[in-house]
Amino acid sequence: MTFQISAISIYNEDGRIRTVPFNTGKLNIITGDSRRGKSALLNIVDYCLASKDYVIKGAALRDFVQVFAVTLVKEQQQLFVARPAPVGKAATASTMCVVSQALGAPPPQRAELTFSTPFDIAKDVLSEFAGIDRTVRIPAVRSTTPIPPSVRHALFFCLQKQNEIANPDLLFHSQGEEFRPATIRAMIPYFLGAVDSEQALQENRLRLLRQELAQVEAAVAAARNLSPASGQALALVTEAVEAGLLQPLPREEMTTERVLQHLRQAIAESVPTQMPDAGDDPVTTLVEQRRELRERHGRARARIANLKRAVRENSDFLQEAAEQHARLATLSLFAPADAPDQEPRCPVCDSHQPQLSQIAEVINRDLGRLNTDMTVIGSDTPEINALIAAEEDALQEIRSALARNQEQLDTLTAGQRAAQGQVDSSRRAVLVQGRISLFLETAGRQFQAPQVLDRRQEVGAKIADLEETIGAGARDDRLNSFVSRINTKIKDKAVALDLEHKESPIRLDPRGLTVVADTARGPVRLADMGGGENWLGYHVATLLSMHEWFSQQRNPVPRFLKLDQPSQVYFPEDAPDSTALAGPDRTALLNLYKTIQSTVEALDGDFQVIVMEHADLDDEPFRSSVEARWRRSNGQALVPQDWITEEINDD
Repeated sequence: MTFQISAISIYNEDGRIRTVPFNTGKLNIITGDSRRGKSALLNIVDYCLASKDYVIKGAALRDFVQVFAVTLVKEQQQLFVARPAPVGKAATASTMCVVSQALGAPPPQRAELTFSTPFDIAKDVLSEFAGIDRTVRIPAVRSTTPIPPSVRHALFFCLQKQNEIANPDLLFHSQGEEFRPATIRAMIPYFLGAVDSEQALQENRLRLLRQELAQVEAAVAAARNLSPASGQALALVTEAVEAGLLQPLPREEMTTERVLQHLRQAIAESVPTQMPDAGDDPVTTLVEQRRELRERHGRARARIANLKRAVRENSDFLQEAAEQHARLATLSLFAPADAPDQEPRCPVCDSHQPQLSQIAEVINRDLGRLNTDMTVIGSDTPEINALIAAEEDALQEIRSALARNQEQLDTLTAGQRAAQGQVDSSRRAVLVQGRISLFLETAGRQFQAPQVLDRRQEVGAKIADLEETIGAGARDDRLNSFVSRINTKIKDKAVALDLEHKESPIRLDPRGLTVVADTARGPVRLADMGGGENWLGYHVATLLSMHEWFSQQRNPVPRFLKLDQPSQVYFPEDAPDSTALAGPDRTALLNLYKTIQSTVEALDGDFQVIVMEHADLDDEPFRSSVEARWRRSNGQALVPQDWITEEINDD
């Protein structure tokens, strides 16, 4: 079981509370004129359910409201969630108030609100209250690390803003934002029930094994690339013999290790006395410079590896500490009594619990220690990242210096080879030693680095076993089966709403994030279905059908759907008498509400629809579902008129 919305509340600077109640398991309609705060109801829910942004719009709300809150209920549980408006230049509020209440309890007074729950912890608490399994991991869009589904992902299927509900190019909430389509595609299988926690763990393990196989293959290939070329080694031995640096080797002794050992002797031999001073020989100078650069390069890479290891260890610690903090923060609801002579009470059942003072003291001490550790480790990480950036810049400079050194050495070597016949024996010996030194630098790395263990066969066998256990395409088969069942529901609602292509098979496309009609002339996507009435109808039909599936399968999606002004496709908002509809438009809009009402009734209290509407119909089920009328004629609005103490510009 997951939650519905029983109330939305706002607090002003004086601590006064304005609460808008809703009936759970029913159709709720708030109708009214424009700029009366109807659309803000959706934004308040979005903001209080752990939005990263401050999504509240409108001058009245931003200027005269300090706290936004929602009351969530499921079965016999009630959760009050409040979030303050950002203070100063802050983009959003980073702490929230999450309080467990007795069912039916009113919103707490402003003085009772304590905003001490960090944003991430609050999001985890809300996700758990929605019934979302936090052990599941879904592949992320911009990261190699998979992410757990959260209440934020469930809201893709629960909210429809005014610019979304009849949009031919967008089917789900926030689909138009950057990177969101890929996230929605990744989350649909989980929320439809095609992914269970055990399978998700196995798929994550399979993904890690495939990454490991790719790393092993890359390491084996790199080791092969570092193998010394026997032809080049033998050619260098011949040059060293001709330059008088080595004695010839018997052919049968020309093994790889023997040749490398022989070449090391060549560069260890003293240069003939007639060789010019090193300072006069540019090749020798360049070779020496290259040796120093290679040493600096190795030291820089080692420092970067150590720093990155420290960052990973800090990240692992912070992740584990955050989980511990989440548990303790949830338990911090059990706080000691405010007055010394007041006996502690349980915040859930209100019973006397003398031992709560000791429990709260231990929990708060642990929370304090965790907060200190997380602050210290968190402050170290930016400094380490700065050191890594500096070391990487230095490493890039070394690489550039090595490239320039190689170009200079190649240029000198080419010119000296052209004049080989005129170079004396000492000069030739130095050149040969330089080439041997360069070759041994590359070849020697194979022996200095740890030997690469070829584990490709072992890892490949594990991958094959896991693929067989999971079953190739098992999740896709389940997803296709579930979507097929949902398609039947969408088709029935398309017929009830008399939509275009209702006679053709209608299907939800989880990859394209749209609705498709399979006509005799080929597939027709939602964007190609003409008219706002069709776009609105298929939006509502699809989301109602999905919520029917969520409810029947008891999937962890909040049991509410908020729609902002579905009647906009039938008449302009600024019409002279826009609340009065006549003819086919009135019939079509009323038919839409009858379809919504029939879905709500069929789910028997397990589904709630909240509509912010501009129209006002006298017919059922619209008339009996209206919870409030916010119009200029009656002075009603979300923000009470007596809260507005100065003139506002809400353009």
